[in-house]
Amino acid sequence: MQRRSVNRRNKSQNYTLPSPVGGLNARDTLDMMKENEAIVMDNYIPGETKVVLRRGYVRYVETGMPVRTLVEFKAESGNNRFFAFGGGTLWDITSADAAQNLNKSFKNDMWQTVQFKNRLFAVNGEDAPQVFYVNDEGEGVWEDASFSGTNLIPEALVNAASSKQRLWFVEKGSLKAWYSENAGEVQGNLLAFDLSTVVRDGGYLVAVANWTQDGGAGMDDLTVFLTSEGEALVYAGTNPNSAGDWKLKGSYRVSRPVGYRCVLAYQGDIVIISDDGYLPLSAALPLAQANSSQIAFSDHIRGLVLERTAAGKSKTGWQGFIYSRGGYALFNVPVNQRFEQHVINLNTGAWCRFTGINANCWGVFNQRAYFGMHDGVMLFDEGCSDDGNAIEGHVEQAFTPLGLAAVKKVQLLNPRTVSFNPFALVLYTNTDFGSSKQDFAETIGSFSSTLTKWNSCKWSSKAFPSGTRWAVLRGSVRSQWIANSATGFKFSIVFKTKTRGNIIEWYNTGVRYEVGSGIL
Repeated sequence: MQRRSVNRRNKSQNYTLPSPVGGLNARDTLDMMKENEAIVMDNYIPGETKVVLRRGYVRYVETGMPVRTLVEFKAESGNNRFFAFGGGTLWDITSADAAQNLNKSFKNDMWQTVQFKNRLFAVNGEDAPQVFYVNDEGEGVWEDASFSGTNLIPEALVNAASSKQRLWFVEKGSLKAWYSENAGEVQGNLLAFDLSTVVRDGGYLVAVANWTQDGGAGMDDLTVFLTSEGEALVYAGTNPNSAGDWKLKGSYRVSRPVGYRCVLAYQGDIVIISDDGYLPLSAALPLAQANSSQIAFSDHIRGLVLERTAAGKSKTGWQGFIYSRGGYALFNVPVNQRFEQHVINLNTGAWCRFTGINANCWGVFNQRAYFGMHDGVMLFDEGCSDDGNAIEGHVEQAFTPLGLAAVKKVQLLNPRTVSFNPFALVLYTNTDFGSSKQDFAETIGSFSSTLTKWNSCKWSSKAFPSGTRWAVLRGSVRSQWIANSATGFKFSIVFKTKTRGNIIEWYNTGVRYEVGSGIL
């Protein structure tokens, strides 16, 4: 009798899928994304070798009223001050324990500011311009700014900047800018600079910015004027009142800016918050002097930004700032009655989104990030919860064939993470561009009641095996295979976490699948 040969080869194959360090992709179609990118990436920050759950926030000052402007005064002595505008008044919040309502009376809480020669200037288009300085006795003083000018209405000044050693102000609803008559002046006469004769597309002036190009300050710096219709007028020179020392380099069409807080300066470039995204000016203008931006901004989230600007460009709250401590730039975006934040890793150019942070405005004080909300000010990047509430991370990684184009059955998943405390985890796969939703079935509570460890009960013993407790090895990579059952050609890892006392680092995911015919 002939003995039948038996195939004893291992039918399963292993594949290591890197975590989505390429960040959020809201530009390409699902079939064109790279496997290290993400379709959804909420509250996880892409790094060079891992993605990390963002930190939380704690209450800093309670005002009992909405805060819409935060501003830092940088003192030569290093004794910086911190202020909040909200509820028609002004707060000194330099010390959380000694926050003080300065009992001002303002019509508008949306102030635009500039610091120039140890003075902080603030304008909002409705109230008298304000100035803050420290007097000879070391006392901080807020008072009406002392500016005058022919046909000048100080209350109409709505934006502020400094360029070529001069203060510049934007007159609300016009194409007119005002500048200090003499370089270095912090009060006195302002002269009008009317752009209506050179603007081609109409609209009104939104912002003035100093474009250093090389990251420093020098004679080659340019002054840029941005209009509401997306026209950028670039001037060279130091004295706008001298025909021989003030020259229009060109008028260029760019994307329409969003709001008065539409300009972000970084490393010599100007980043514009616009209809089409967050765009470096150097990439938009064909000037010979324009170098490539040193920021890795890209159009990877253009689809998301277009959706947000189409629905909410007229809403207040749009703002961008550089958070050096975190290594990223953050853009605040109004969505319906709430806010989200678009965040870019400045080293890699990878994007993600923050949710659960209802920030009216942002400010940096002593290199820490703060945001204003409906009743006060929060200190961000502090602790592992959102003022005591859980931080929910949600990542849907790009679809991938897992190294093989054939049909496969994914049997096991192994998310390799580092954390110091247990956390609630939902992990599963979507197949062939499908989208299924599984969420946390249990409340996470104190992790001592309803949650169970992976594999402590049969996977099929619950109708919805989600919200389970993911055990940890303190400070070490946790590696454990988890049952999964999905058949198809391409797969997307869905990784959801919920925690209020943890920092979670996700390095990669081991995938074990079976290949071959007959598995369907």
